[in-house]
Amino acid sequence: MSKPKNRNGISEEIIACERAALDRWGRGDPGGFTEISADEVTYFDPGTEKRVDGIGSLRQLYAPIEGKIKIDRYEMLNPKVQVHGDTAVLTFNLIDYTGRPEGSRAEGHWNATEVYCRINGQWKIIHTHWSYTKKSS
Repeated sequence: MSKPKNRNGISEEIIACERAALDRWGRGDPGGFTEISADEVTYFDPGTEKRVDGIGSLRQLYAPIEGKIKIDRYEMLNPKVQVHGDTAVLTFNLIDYTGRPEGSRAEGHWNATEVYCRINGQWKIIHTHWSYTKKSS
């Protein structure tokens, strides 16, 4: 097991994991998120009727969209990692662009919360919550 990192090192590691998963997501591969999620992960987003419980259910949720997601680029805004022992909470805003003109509804504006836990020396997501960002008029 590697030696413990300082809070800044942990923040950088978690943000890098999230960016790598987002990069894969934008290429149609939700596996980036399932690979960094714990078996007991829970998940909410605006398209779910109720909480998704467990990695198997998360994989089922993602299966129909695999290969169909296309995000040309994204901006992760204001990422903040709060570390408390073996738990870290990552919050950020995300704007994703799907190749249509900027300013169109093709942009996704999101609030994101990812709760990570260090399990066997690796940071894993134990809870995800995505919601839409309030659009200014």
